[in-house]
Parts: sequence; C-alpha cells; structure tokens
Amino acid sequence: MKVEGTKVFDAPRDAVWGVLMDPEKLAKLLPGVDGFEIEDDTHWNAKVRVPLGMGGLKLGFSFEKVDELPPERAALRAKGKGVGAIVSMETQFLLNEDGARTSMDWSADVNVLGQIGSMGQRVLQPIVNQQVEGVLAALDREVQAAAETERAKL
Repeated sequence: MKVEGTKVFDAPRDAVWGVLMDPEKLAKLLPGVDGFEIEDDTHWNAKVRVPLGMGGLKLGFSFEKVDELPPERAALRAKGKGVGAIVSMETQFLLNEDGARTSMDWSADVNVLGQIGSMGQRVLQPIVNQQVEGVLAALDREVQAAAETERAKL
C-alpha cells in the first residue's frame, strides 16, 4: 500500500535534514520503539511494537539508508519480522526550502505479508495512516526543538 503527502515545517531545511538523518532522533519518531541499535551511518535496527490488538505486534526492524543527496533528498528501506508478519517499507522524501520554512514531499510503499497481511488493505490502511500521522507529528516536534537549539546558538 502506498501513502504519500506533503508536510510543511516552520524551520530551515538544514534543521529538518538534521533530524531526518540522525538515527537516534529517527528512533524517537517511531511509535512503540522498545529498543534501538546503530550499526553504522547507513544501517540500524529497532524493536517495535505495532498497536494491533492485545499487546500489539512485536517486530524486529532493520533499516538501511539507500539514497542521500544532502540536504535535499534521501530514501530509506526497512524490513521487519515478527510472529505472523513480515513488513517491508521503502520511503523517500524531498525537502524544498521556502525562506524560513521547509516543505517535505514524502512517500512510502508498505507491504505486509503473513497472517497480519491477510487482514487486507481495508483493515491495514487506517492503521498505517494513524502511524504516519503520529510519525509526522513527532517529526514536527523534533524539528522545532532542533530549530530552537540552532536559534539559541545565534
């Protein structure tokens, strides 16, 4: 299933880029992260609990940065495995500077296989949309904090 959109931040592009390229900050954006480990600049892992039913679905995710053109665009690939589900996701974003604001065009292609995947797109789409909204709201908070830190240094 494909999801896409545009998010506008009241922050310069460098602040948005800095958050998006920092794996530790990215981990804070993901809902339900129970553990996080950085392997190197382009690979990291996370244990995530996706809110599905009683206790949620526990998945081990591996992330890989597959494209990067600072501070304009990047792409990320993620694969998650858990009992009853295999999740793969490819996401990308493009940052456009507009004065003191930044517009981010983003897209994600999410595939869910296994028992959870058999629930169908009608059931999974609202869950994915809710997760995306949560990630974008958390991203906005992290970007605002980074922009405030940069303004304080000036």
